[in-house]
Amino acid sequence: MIDEQGYRPNVCIVIANSAGQVFWGKRRQQSAWQFPQGGIEAGESIEAALYRELQEETGLVAEQVQLIAVTKLWYRYRLPKHMLKNNQSNYVGQKQKYGLLKILDDAHQFVLDQDRHPEFDDWAWVPYWYPVGAVWAPKQDAYRR
Repeated sequence: MIDEQGYRPNVCIVIANSAGQVFWGKRRQQSAWQFPQGGIEAGESIEAALYRELQEETGLVAEQVQLIAVTKLWYRYRLPKHMLKNNQSNYVGQKQKYGLLKILDDAHQFVLDQDRHPEFDDWAWVPYWYPVGAVWAPKQDAYRR
């Protein structure tokens, strides 16, 4: 599902613990780290997409977190041209709504292989602002906001 400007809608999930740190996931078989994120399916609400992606990528379910806030605005980032597939001429990047969730049990062990195609193979708790400078460059502005 791509909008009229070429952006794929998705959700990005910021999971915080009681120490003010956030979950930071290492993409499977890559050196890149990021927040959990994923596309919004046709007819799916933002909140439903947040909880579906949360479970698929971390093993957490809604009862294990508290939803603090969801951004009102969409935050966009463009993909570099070399990453765009030839058959996706109308696709330019992603637009995201961010959800801030507080984990209820800081000792929870994340289950990263919940999905058939796991997104992450490692994770860490990092300081709240750490991801802004550490994420892949095209996402930095969206993370900063």
